[in-house]
Amino acid sequence: MNIKSITLFFLLCCTCMLVACSSNSSGDSPEKPDSPDNPTTGDVTIYVTKNDRSLDFSKKSVDFNSKSSMSPTTITLDPTTRYQTMDGFGSAITGSTCFNLLKMAPADRTAFLKETFSETEGMGQSYIRIAIGCSDFSLSEYTCCDKEGIENFALQDEETNYIIPILKEILTINPSMKIIGSPWTPPRWMKVNNLTDLKPYNSWTSGQLNPAYYQDYGTYFVKWIQAMAENGINVDAVTPQNEPLNRGNSASLYMGWEEQRDFVKNALGPKLRAAGLDTKIYLFDHNYNYDNMIDQNDYPIKIYDDQAAAKYVAGAAFHNYGGDKSELLDVYAKRPEKELIFTETSIGTWNDGHNLSVRLMEDMEQVALGTINNWCKAVIVWNLMLDSDRGPNRDGGCQTCYGAVDIDRGNYKTITRNSHYYIIGHLSSVVKPGATRIGTTGYTANGVTYSAFENTDKTYAFVLSNNTTENKKIVINDGTHNFTYEVPSKSVVSYRWSK
Repeated sequence: MNIKSITLFFLLCCTCMLVACSSNSSGDSPEKPDSPDNPTTGDVTIYVTKNDRSLDFSKKSVDFNSKSSMSPTTITLDPTTRYQTMDGFGSAITGSTCFNLLKMAPADRTAFLKETFSETEGMGQSYIRIAIGCSDFSLSEYTCCDKEGIENFALQDEETNYIIPILKEILTINPSMKIIGSPWTPPRWMKVNNLTDLKPYNSWTSGQLNPAYYQDYGTYFVKWIQAMAENGINVDAVTPQNEPLNRGNSASLYMGWEEQRDFVKNALGPKLRAAGLDTKIYLFDHNYNYDNMIDQNDYPIKIYDDQAAAKYVAGAAFHNYGGDKSELLDVYAKRPEKELIFTETSIGTWNDGHNLSVRLMEDMEQVALGTINNWCKAVIVWNLMLDSDRGPNRDGGCQTCYGAVDIDRGNYKTITRNSHYYIIGHLSSVVKPGATRIGTTGYTANGVTYSAFENTDKTYAFVLSNNTTENKKIVINDGTHNFTYEVPSKSVVSYRWSK
């Protein structure tokens, strides 16, 4: 071989080596390391949490594959198959939550609230639930009209000194926040022992709403919504009663489906309309199993059957303290035109709530992705923040609940983030209000749960739970781009990328 031939052969070899280095045989996406020296910027933004906290909502990224990469673990998005539009994800801002937040140093509180609610500096949580009057996580029992006569309505100290200041700080961080309000009890002077005797029932716990006060109670809702608006707080939705089949909470009211139908039809709905309010009404706001009361089965469906009531109603809200999420599918199948939202769940001593190794995966499957894949437009968990003694709480209420986060009562600085904080953050960080859940085809496996979404800003979002003992090398294909990421075992991963 002459010198010219040797030189040509050497150049060809070098070219082949360069090509091989620039594109591997599988076309896998190069992962961006999660370090300050190498910013996590790439085609796909990724958040990862492992149930052992070795990855703690860690931000990573990958680039699109340089060529098509298909494998047995490829999941393909199908934006032509469209399900519900998402309203948002969040937690309850109770009196106890606000008390704890206000115990923090202002700079620490602002940092935590930005981490939780900011679209640019945090998780972007987007939906809040608050009580109309007290709840079992308030600093005292009260309503906004404890002196008889609806003309005596007024916001109380807990709202003016705790709830509203915190809501205003949150709205400064995320002005597009949605808010839903739920009463635990009406004013006691509106209560009776039952609907037969109609005897006054001067108790925070149990009792029923006197039909003679339906109109006043409808006005009570209107006045509360208007008072919050005067303080810069827009209330997007209400439920007529928190847990209407639960007589035992520290503040509570029994309201069977017929009572709720009549109250909505004859008072709440007309009062909201007359006041020019577009506040949504969601029925029920209680457990999947209707607390095993046979006559209350299909509670919202029975109200929908009354057109005079149904015309005022956006949909129904559910909790998961009894029954199974499959009830959502049953309700949707019977009334697909009505909305579904999930408004409460808690962790506590009864379900090993501080054990992230168990709770992260189960709560992601059952609460977060489970409700979304069963048509819920919103997912809201219970207290955002409780202290390290599970409080402040009320006698007769839940004294065994943990918050989505717990703050050390000794210093009001050290925060423990629990499963409910992560599952909401993994949704809100990539799935934005107005997003549409879309279809998928391809890879499925026991222990792998996921949902896909199309955001309104021309991005896709994908949230996946890998509740197996193996890492899963998942390829996601949107029809134009595809990318690969090895999902760790026992982890939750959220993705967002431009179409």
